[in-house]
Amino acid sequence: MKSIKLFMLLIFSSFLFITGCDHFDEFYYDDTPPSPPKNVYTITGDKRVDIIWDENYERDLAGYNVYYSYSYDGKYTLIGSTSKASFIDDGAKNGITYYYGITAYDFNGNESELSNDLVYDTPRPEGFNQAVFDYNRSPNNAGYDFSRYLVVLYNGDDADFFFENYSGKYFLNVWDDSDLQDMGKTNDIWDISHAPLNGWIPLKPNENVKYTEAKVGNTYVIWTWDNHYAKIRIKSITGERMVFDWAYQLVEGNRELKRANSQEVRKKLSKEVKKNY
Repeated sequence: MKSIKLFMLLIFSSFLFITGCDHFDEFYYDDTPPSPPKNVYTITGDKRVDIIWDENYERDLAGYNVYYSYSYDGKYTLIGSTSKASFIDDGAKNGITYYYGITAYDFNGNESELSNDLVYDTPRPEGFNQAVFDYNRSPNNAGYDFSRYLVVLYNGDDADFFFENYSGKYFLNVWDDSDLQDMGKTNDIWDISHAPLNGWIPLKPNENVKYTEAKVGNTYVIWTWDNHYAKIRIKSITGERMVFDWAYQLVEGNRELKRANSQEVRKKLSKEVKKNY
């Protein structure tokens, strides 16, 4: 009889232990937030900014909140949430500089501090498959005005550059109040992130035009007469015309044309980001 009572007591104790653990779990609350996201990057676009960061690996991670401000030390406003380590700010306006901060949050609603990276971006307009023509044959359609996104007269006051076919050799020209630099072969218009500080093509004696050979696949940066920076990438050239992609920074003196997109960052971009960019 004593052994039976002892056996029943053990079963009852085990039951209390098990139910007690379940009861304890019901009232357990995690108040530890995730770590702030790290290595935040941006990619400049036209009326958009792509934001990418390293994934958090907390087991209870639920997602990320994305914030923006107009200054690094200013008030940050929530613009969206995501479960991925990337976000597209498609409400950004061209010519406005935005500062970004990312937080991580868990399933209990705990939110991390803002990311510590100094991340800012200034969206700018861009265009694709634009054509200008040889000024010797079509002078009215040989120049381009970035500020109006418009093909113009090659020697008009608003021409930021113009195209020339000189005896079968092709040239990109700017007037003496502007600057030009060949940045070499690129994969696309986004490969050049900032306008350079030096290395501009000099003006030759007794000439009023700066020029360099126009090559398919090369990107050229132009420093316009009114202190804006632009870039073009030549896609094709025939005897009569040149087709190019372009980007133009609206903010005077701002050299930012696109933040650098390293190979590591490229790998982190989701297929959705790549498809929509």
